[in-house]
Amino acid sequence: MPRATAPDGTRIAYQVRGEGAALVLLAGQANSHHWWDGVRDDFHATHSTVTLDYRGTGDSDKPDRPYSTEMFADDVVAVLDDSGIAAADVYGTSMGGRVAQWVAVRHPGRVRRLVLGCTSPGGPRSVAHEPSVEAALTAADPAAVRRALLDLMYTPQWRADHPGPYRTLGDPDMPAFARRRHRVASRRHDAWQALPEIEAPTLVVHGSDDRFNPTANAPLLAHRIPSARLHLIDGARHAYFEEFRSVAAPVVLDFLTASGTG
Repeated sequence: MPRATAPDGTRIAYQVRGEGAALVLLAGQANSHHWWDGVRDDFHATHSTVTLDYRGTGDSDKPDRPYSTEMFADDVVAVLDDSGIAAADVYGTSMGGRVAQWVAVRHPGRVRRLVLGCTSPGGPRSVAHEPSVEAALTAADPAAVRRALLDLMYTPQWRADHPGPYRTLGDPDMPAFARRRHRVASRRHDAWQALPEIEAPTLVVHGSDDRFNPTANAPLLAHRIPSARLHLIDGARHAYFEEFRSVAAPVVLDFLTASGTG
């Protein structure tokens, strides 16, 4: 498996599959590239896909020092450099959407088109999830936390029809310190002031029933980023890209393959 070297020397494992224009897929907090396993092939008709294991996950190094979404963005660019990709489409979901914002802001020449899924601008202007959600996700019982997370990710009907394995619940082999580092990095994200600097054509996608990262964050992003488009998927929760893949993947591909910049 190839590994890129980040600016601070951390080795970042990455995976390239398929042929065509490069599409970087960025996973959620505390997850490796396996977040995308269920839907990755949806993009291979038009794109090659590039994923990575964030520092602290998968086959990447796991340094025990502060992480940030800006740092993760620089790790993404190190992967692009190592794989010889001058510019790519970038699709980030959840914390990956926060990382994608910084890739587009800090490295505008590397991003052709940008898709931000189930994410937020961060900071005081974003909409936080309800206190009851936070309480459920920080409960002492790991089984209860898992149940709460599954309910935030997927509808009951989908869970009944798809008993697992679930790919969006975190890297099970991640050290506890790295999990904490990821959580802090995601919570400290604040790109509000920088969002108007994004030059890439942008699509914002969100589930209408997302309580984990409240749906109200989607129009905030779309209004803050110049000429961004907004697409809400009716009835979808946080993992819209997996449960509603038959809707989400075509929406994203239509945007990525459209001519022009609007």
